Amino acid sequence: MAVNASEKTFGIHAVQAVLTNPEVIVHRVLIARRDDRTKPIQDLCKRRNLSVSNVNKEQLFHELGHGGHQGVMVEHAALRAPGAKAVLAQLQSQPQPWLVLVLDGVTDPHNLGACLRSADASGVDAVIAPSDRSAALTPVVRKVAAGAAETVPFYQVTNLVRTLDQLKQAGVWVYGATDAADAPLYQQDFKDSVAVVMGAEGSGIRRLTRDACDGLFSIPMVGSVSSLNVSVATGVTLFEIVRQRLQN
Repeated sequence: MAVNASEKTFGIHAVQAVLTNPEVIVHRVLIARRDDRTKPIQDLCKRRNLSVSNVNKEQLFHELGHGGHQGVMVEHAALRAPGAKAVLAQLQSQPQPWLVLVLDGVTDPHNLGACLRSADASGVDAVIAPSDRSAALTPVVRKVAAGAAETVPFYQVTNLVRTLDQLKQAGVWVYGATDAADAPLYQQDFKDSVAVVMGAEGSGIRRLTRDACDGLFSIPMVGSVSSLNVSVATGVTLFEIVRQRLQN
């Protein structure tokens, strides 16, 4: 993975995940609390021979510009997400059936972080997003993902449609979520290798992306709201796939 500029990751789970990854070059570790919740972080620093700076909450606030740090921060070399060539290599290293999450136009970092967390919990093999008009792995994403940003392979690709075509050639069925689809989520068969495409709330998946899908599905809505937040819709979809596969 290519090294990019340094970045700051905060939050107990996110910091712990960064320190667990031996590929991440760590510059600084700041801790403003010493208790049972931060002990695993302290132990990881000792194991990696990393020095820890004891600071107060005000100093962390000054470093980050906000108070959502949970008393810990690590500054490290950022790792640029690998592109399309690495996607199939990652999948082929995993047993089938594969499960891929594709996020088309999800720009909110909180939504991306929540989607990564659901992806980790549901056993997703890879998450793919376009390199333009899409959120990247920022410190906010890592914080919301609670460590999943370091455990779920995340790929940003320059041509999403071409990547979907490559997945289909490798035997992956591509299904897109859209309110306009007649087929409900619960009538789809997701037992084979699949990629599910989720779009941004409001605009949904783009037309060219939708045209590249093998099939479309919708999430049945029985209340008064017309749509779900993309991270909620992603969780609903992924765990329907988990449910189907557990029945095998």
